[in-house]
Amino acid sequence: MVKAVVAGASGGIGQPLSLLLKLSPYIDELALYDVVNSPGVAADLSHISTKAKVTGYLPADDGLKAALTGADVVVIPAGIPRKPGMTRDDLFNINAGIVRDLITGIALYAPSAFILIISNPVNSTVPIAAEVLKKHGVFDPKKLFGVTTLDVVRSETFTAAVVGKPDPSVFKIPVVGGHSGDTIVPLLSLSEPKVEISGSDRDALVHRIQFGGDEVVQAKEGKGSATLSMAHAGFRFVDSILKAVAGETGVVENTFVYLSGIPGGDAVKSIIPGLDFFSVPVELGPSGAVKVINVLSQVSEYEKGLLEVAYTGLAANIKKGVDFIVGAPEAK
Repeated sequence: MVKAVVAGASGGIGQPLSLLLKLSPYIDELALYDVVNSPGVAADLSHISTKAKVTGYLPADDGLKAALTGADVVVIPAGIPRKPGMTRDDLFNINAGIVRDLITGIALYAPSAFILIISNPVNSTVPIAAEVLKKHGVFDPKKLFGVTTLDVVRSETFTAAVVGKPDPSVFKIPVVGGHSGDTIVPLLSLSEPKVEISGSDRDALVHRIQFGGDEVVQAKEGKGSATLSMAHAGFRFVDSILKAVAGETGVVENTFVYLSGIPGGDAVKSIIPGLDFFSVPVELGPSGAVKVINVLSQVSEYEKGLLEVAYTGLAANIKKGVDFIVGAPEAK
């Protein structure tokens, strides 16, 4: 029996993500939590003829406790979306508090669950989650993930468009660093199959991967952000986790993790300057993160330049997340 929870299930990401999870053959119980509308979303999804039983919870009557108790996987897309001119970092103050409170609930009611954080800015919200879990004595680095899969999905899609391949899914492109702007570093030199893109075409492709979210915000004329593609990316990561739990081997996803807590992480940490968290390819297994795959020693000179820029931004983002919790009052 697998119980999955979506925290923030009524939002622009939460609803399509919940729909995709309802279709998963791995999920037996799907609990939806939000501050509004989650019982209605649950009722709607419950009419779909797949095996997952769907329930919806609000904050009243210990709804968070009821949603989380017995959870195997908790996905957190909760938070406000980006608006025109707003960076992921601009979302920090509101979304940081939301994530802190939800992680406190997980620490109390589902301490052994896999935790998948979508709420932006991921570069800061994952360190926030780690610090909250540490305070409660239940931090397992192998089970805490920042979902950066959308950067990989965009890399596949945009690269296919540049080289004229009709099916983006044939590509496997590592994307390392973080999950905002120039902290996102697509390693095109390690693409499988290989691609030959250089000069201004490569610069334009990298920029589009890094700032692809802006395209969606602009196309929606300020009335939304990347919700459907993010829901797909979130589902892809959940699906990989559940496949690994079910015993499938060789499952690898790029994800933002606490390096020192995972085998192979220290090798990456020795290359990057003082960063505890980093997005890297990670092999998944029944217990979570099995191994960090070190691709940094293989990058091109061009990508080394991109990484140098990413390190600076990431260091500030991570510190901001840690500082939000360290010395702060506990969530009520």
